[in-house]
Amino acid sequence: MLFGSLRMNLWSGAVGFVLTFLLSLNSNLLMTSLIRGLIASAVWFLLAFAVRFLLGFLTQPEHPASAYPQADSGAGLGEGLGTHLDLTTPDESEDLNDLLKPQPDSEPSKAADFKPLNPPKLVTSKEPEELAKAVRHLTDK
Repeated sequence: MLFGSLRMNLWSGAVGFVLTFLLSLNSNLLMTSLIRGLIASAVWFLLAFAVRFLLGFLTQPEHPASAYPQADSGAGLGEGLGTHLDLTTPDESEDLNDLLKPQPDSEPSKAADFKPLNPPKLVTSKEPEELAKAVRHLTDK
């Protein structure tokens, strides 16, 4: 399923090594450039495998559906199994229509018992003088 040969990977690794080595040689030591070139060579080598796989997958001829044997064609057990995928789904339109129809409430008493929440209002019954004293007392500390 791979396209081409291993030579493509080797050439890709060599190109990655040369490019990385030459570009990093100006700003790094020789040993650092050599190590980075070897790492880049390995990465380019592995990337070439991915590219070869994609090219092999894209250039592979398509197989028509009639080329696959049917499971119920009288073949032996296990032959042809897993080669055909049936993507039909059962008709569920009746279930969907039932869900869309309004249904009568089974317990109307619960709806009649509903009362919105009425929280008590927070109103202070303190005198403004006392409130001012409390604020002065708290700001002094």
